[in-house]
Amino acid sequence: MTALDRLAEAMFPTIDKTPEEYEALYPPRQLPEGARVTRLAPSPTGYLHLGTLFTAMVNCLTARATGGVFYVRLEDTDKKREVEGGADDILTGLNHYGLSIDEGFVAPGREEGAYGPYQQSHRAAIYQCYVKKLVRQGLAYPCFCTPEQLGEVRQRQEAAKQRTGYYGAYAACRDLSPEEALERLQSGLPYVVRLRSPGSEERRVKFDDMIKGTIEMPENDQDIVLLKSDGIPTYHFAHAVDDHLMRTTHVIRGDEWIASVPIHLQLFQILGFKPPKYAHVSPIMKEEEGGKRKLSKRKDPEAAVHFFAEQGYPADSVMEYLLTIAASDFEDWRRCNPAAPRSAFPFNLKKMSASGALFDLDKLNDVSKNVIAAMDADRVTAAILEWAAAYAPDFHRQLASDPTYAKGIFSIDRGGPKPRKDLAKWADAPDYAAYFFDETFDGAFDLPDNISREDAAAILETYKGVYDPALDKQEWFAAVKALCPSLGFCPEVKEYKKNPDGYKGHAGDVSTVIRLAATGRRNTPDLCGILQLLGKDRVLARMDRAIARLKD
Repeated sequence: MTALDRLAEAMFPTIDKTPEEYEALYPPRQLPEGARVTRLAPSPTGYLHLGTLFTAMVNCLTARATGGVFYVRLEDTDKKREVEGGADDILTGLNHYGLSIDEGFVAPGREEGAYGPYQQSHRAAIYQCYVKKLVRQGLAYPCFCTPEQLGEVRQRQEAAKQRTGYYGAYAACRDLSPEEALERLQSGLPYVVRLRSPGSEERRVKFDDMIKGTIEMPENDQDIVLLKSDGIPTYHFAHAVDDHLMRTTHVIRGDEWIASVPIHLQLFQILGFKPPKYAHVSPIMKEEEGGKRKLSKRKDPEAAVHFFAEQGYPADSVMEYLLTIAASDFEDWRRCNPAAPRSAFPFNLKKMSASGALFDLDKLNDVSKNVIAAMDADRVTAAILEWAAAYAPDFHRQLASDPTYAKGIFSIDRGGPKPRKDLAKWADAPDYAAYFFDETFDGAFDLPDNISREDAAAILETYKGVYDPALDKQEWFAAVKALCPSLGFCPEVKEYKKNPDGYKGHAGDVSTVIRLAATGRRNTPDLCGILQLLGKDRVLARMDRAIARLKD
């Protein structure tokens, strides 16, 4: 047994498996040629944010487009920053937004797949096995430097205006002999395990990023920490081991990790692993005062995915919009395929912007209006009830008191060839539906400038005499037109435009007065449908109320 063997055994006395055994335990996946294996590897140090959801979607779409696998593993090695419930929140969010997870953590508390465990805190023995081999090879070593000593080194480097870090002459434990290291180990000194980096800052490493193109950077020459003093790996080392053993082919992540690629490529090389392809997603941007900035967790409520739930954006709306800003060719595809599921879109990483997607809440609203307009009344009503139960209890009480009436509200002008697009989110529903309930209908309205109070009162009094809730839409408007001559209004808009001075207005003005009296609004869905749903007694009562206001 060599000195390095003795050191490795002393450092890892309980590790009896070899890397070869793990290689056999996690063999290459049997997938079609070209299939991509992607992953999301969140840390449960916070709740689900828009950037995470965006990156997850890109990973999922990439796997789906190639017949591959999308999995989720939890990088939970930073226990000090871990947020209780953070992991469950992330997984619940991913499922809510329709991201189908093939393996790993497919749901809170539910782990599936043959390449687990998918939680880094449960993989300590695996990491230590590979580090043990590196120690045997002289490619890793124990470092006994204290935080105080590392701080002093940093101060010297800063004073000399040199790069900070643990490298070269500043790597105090790098050249300890195995015997010296073993002696310190046996004395009980705490230590971390560092990589003996073969890199040089003078050399360059080049790699092809699937989104940003060719990137060239200095090699890593830092003796980075592989294992912390508690035996838990750093992100860098865990990334290399996990992505290899889980047979990840494409690592798609935020571009804040670009600076780490030289380290990761070096680790893959030293460990004898084939590196994955990298694609770094730029942060989601927001336009502000003529410029752009990163979407901020502190400044922008929409940065947190909870915002979309609170506002009541359907999951389909959010994902449709995110795909719109992710892929430059999606909108053209959607115009040609208006009814096709998003899963049919041929997603390609190369169609992503290298500079970052621009988040626009107005554009999200437009997209969401189209999504909601395509839903049937049952789905809309159920979704609004669910949202209201959580965020608008008074509105929920109104709707739940008469489910048939509630469905009727959201059935008007829905399902036809040109459905209205009044709702961008469920939070719009209380205002949208307010006039359907007497307790939230205030009866106030402003007449168009061309309609006098006297004429409006006359219209409503005359309409009361002919109102028939049994009339269909065409019959109803025909009845409105029939009222016009006696009131001084033209039944036909085209005829009115030929001789505007000959009339007080046209049939549209008459229906506007009726609409205002019944709803308090100039713009609503189909008025005939509204009047039918309100019911005769309520309609006539509102006519009387409006007449009284006009004559007051």
